[in-house]
Amino acid sequence: MGGAPAASAGGRCERPPLLPRVAASQGGGMLGKGVGGGGGGTKAPKPSFVSYVRPEEIHTNEKEATEKEVTLHLLPGEQLLCEANTVLKCVQEDSCQRGIYGRLVCTDFKIAFLGDDESALDNDETQFKNKVIGENDITLHCVDQIYGVFDEKKKTLFGQLKKYPEKLVIHCKDLRVFHFCLRYTKEEEVKRIVSGIIHHTQAPKLLKRLFLFSYATAARNSPATDPKKHAVMFDTLQDWCRELERTKGNVKYKEVSVNEGYKVCERLPAYFVVPASLLEEDIAFFQGRGIPIWCWSCHNGCALLKMSALPKEQDDGLLQIQKNFLDRIYKTIHRPPYETAKTEDLSNNFLSLQEIQMAYSKFKQLFLIDNSTEFWDTDIKWFSLLESSSWLDIIRRCLKKAVEIIECLEAQNMNVLLLEDNASDLCCLVSSLVQVMMDPHCRTIFGFQSLVQKEWIMGGHCFLDRCNHLRQSDKEEAPVFLLFLDCVWQLVHQHPPAFEFTETYLTVLSDSLYIPIFSTFFFNSPHQKDTNVHQRQLSLPLTQSKSSPKRGFFREETDHLIKNLLGKRISKLINSSEELQDGFREFYDSWHSRPPSYQGLLLPHLEGPEIKVWAQRYLRWIPEAQILGGGGVATMSKLLEMMEEVQRLQEKIEARHHSQEAPQAEAASPQRTSGRLSSLFPFALLQRHSSKPVLPTSGWKALGDEDDLAKREDEFVDLGDV
Repeated sequence: MGGAPAASAGGRCERPPLLPRVAASQGGGMLGKGVGGGGGGTKAPKPSFVSYVRPEEIHTNEKEATEKEVTLHLLPGEQLLCEANTVLKCVQEDSCQRGIYGRLVCTDFKIAFLGDDESALDNDETQFKNKVIGENDITLHCVDQIYGVFDEKKKTLFGQLKKYPEKLVIHCKDLRVFHFCLRYTKEEEVKRIVSGIIHHTQAPKLLKRLFLFSYATAARNSPATDPKKHAVMFDTLQDWCRELERTKGNVKYKEVSVNEGYKVCERLPAYFVVPASLLEEDIAFFQGRGIPIWCWSCHNGCALLKMSALPKEQDDGLLQIQKNFLDRIYKTIHRPPYETAKTEDLSNNFLSLQEIQMAYSKFKQLFLIDNSTEFWDTDIKWFSLLESSSWLDIIRRCLKKAVEIIECLEAQNMNVLLLEDNASDLCCLVSSLVQVMMDPHCRTIFGFQSLVQKEWIMGGHCFLDRCNHLRQSDKEEAPVFLLFLDCVWQLVHQHPPAFEFTETYLTVLSDSLYIPIFSTFFFNSPHQKDTNVHQRQLSLPLTQSKSSPKRGFFREETDHLIKNLLGKRISKLINSSEELQDGFREFYDSWHSRPPSYQGLLLPHLEGPEIKVWAQRYLRWIPEAQILGGGGVATMSKLLEMMEEVQRLQEKIEARHHSQEAPQAEAASPQRTSGRLSSLFPFALLQRHSSKPVLPTSGWKALGDEDDLAKREDEFVDLGDV
């Protein structure tokens, strides 16, 4: 049958007597990693080659196909819910459909595609794998939107369907896009798999029905996570005591156990730190609200604290009680001239959760690309879409707010008190950024994990609501933790020697938000976690460790032009009209005028061109946005290869110099595979063979100098090195 892939097990089709099978590409019927194509709402011309397989032929070969079938690997407690055979995982490439046949399954943990030809994968392409999730696996919590293609039109799927689609398109929260053609699948299997996927990914859930609990029960007797160098959990009084001693904060602050057993407040952790002069009965007065809770102490004795707001009251008598209470509490951290404090109200004078969610919703659409045609259609207006999302500007505002607080702590010797309604969203974000910039310990893997545990997990960040794991309400959803990781990435990108971890660690950590194996990111508070999950020692993922393809009218000889142009173009998008205060500007400029000390204070560059798109996370599944054999890892690999070659030559010369014997033939040295690396390593090694579209020629003028190009409209600007 030429290049057509073999039929899948159970692939008997009861539809047409002759089944058109889309021709495989030359050299095999498989394409790349993790990116789907298809639908997109555009009608594709018929393939240039079609082979026909009769249903009885598939039935005859069913036994042989079953022997080749890829095994479905289930985790402890994982159960198969529904499946469909003869599903084509396809990629649409410029009017040509290509892909592989296989089985699409849905469990209570994931959606998985088991391709017939997976055994044919090249070992070099699969040497970097997630240990829990395969490249064709989607956890149920990672599904963002589900679309169906009906007569070449894409529609959002939800609830009960009256008509079932011929193609299923799944957009994931990690920005993968999958396309599954169901045209040759049994009708009853189509109904079962589509209905099952919609129900288990879109319908509201109860907390106890999460796979997390099934897994925890089944794996209870399994060995715990590798115990070496775990993060500090901050679930004992001793953990807080050691952190106070590490930061020299134990002179002015004390650890308390008044909330042990969560008898004062279910929102707070069982143990935390408060000013030494604060009375424990004051903590219980408003159920833990209105209390300055210690986050971190600076080397000069100043401290960063946070406080949740008191309940809103209308009664004048109660308001006066609250005022008197706050005045008394404030004096525990503000006693001029010996000690002064500045309050920073993040609820009223900073970002809102709605702004963050709206910006990210627009921003992520830039990377959920269905096919090459859609990619090129959006490429010419990419910068306008990026600017309208405001995501990069939000990142800049977060970094700037952290630097403002650092200036108060470091230069003005003031305590800083962060205020927020629940002190569990923006307080977590800003306090964590301050510590990453000021404390080198937080820039190690162990320190960063401990920081996340202290400020986010024990700080009561509502992961369950903010990630919308239960699908009960979109109103509470906001990617606050992802925003924090993006801000940290900016620091890692600008100052890589200052960090013990790489961007890959941050990318894997962002993916872990949607993997319900450990309880780290699936609860709203320590109390909710402790009362629902069997306690096991858990750790955050430990993973060690931009150019773009030539698109549009840019070619490889214009790389330097692209980079310069990009800096000027991006600066138009990010620079804010907001003026920096004189004191802040002096502090900021003074630090950047000196060589950075990576074992001390670390400040980001806030100017427009320095705030970039986190390419590894957002572009990793788009083939057009990578350079095969390019990027920093490939360059380093090539340099190491050259160094090893030089060393071998030196050893060979020395051996010949000291020996008169005739040289013997040497075994060939193993070569590095730098040519197979990608600019988005280790995630992307994709290829989508497509021709670039013809650029718009209306109003086209001869290319001028760089300054002229920077002023042109977005349609003549390439993505470049974001």
